[in-house]
Amino acid sequence: MSRRVSLPGADELFRQTTTLSAVPSTTPVPIEDQPDGLISAAGKKSVRTTPRRRVNSFDKSPSGRERHDEKITVYLSPEELYDLEQARLALRGDLGLAVDRGRIVRESLAIIIADLESKGDQSIIARRLRGR
Repeated sequence: MSRRVSLPGADELFRQTTTLSAVPSTTPVPIEDQPDGLISAAGKKSVRTTPRRRVNSFDKSPSGRERHDEKITVYLSPEELYDLEQARLALRGDLGLAVDRGRIVRESLAIIIADLESKGDQSIIARRLRGR
């Protein structure tokens, strides 16, 4: 008896599965037949009821992402992580800035360090760490 595991071939892995599907077909109904939002052929309203946002020239600007070779690990409380995520969502929703949490942390760090360098003992970080 062979101890080799028998694996399926590429034909089996990538076969057509159109006959068996757990997801019902959702063919969109023409726009003129839709009273409000997108209605599927099954008559159910789709999740998206507002049109997708169109990309303009402002959105095509560079993302500002760059490669960072150094890494640190920072442990946050659930409340701090929640606040960071809320800040990210506010920047995205209110200001249209799609930035990740790492970018927010790096920018915040740059602001705090600049404040420390310019104000020294009266900087916000020095006052907060002293408890004032």
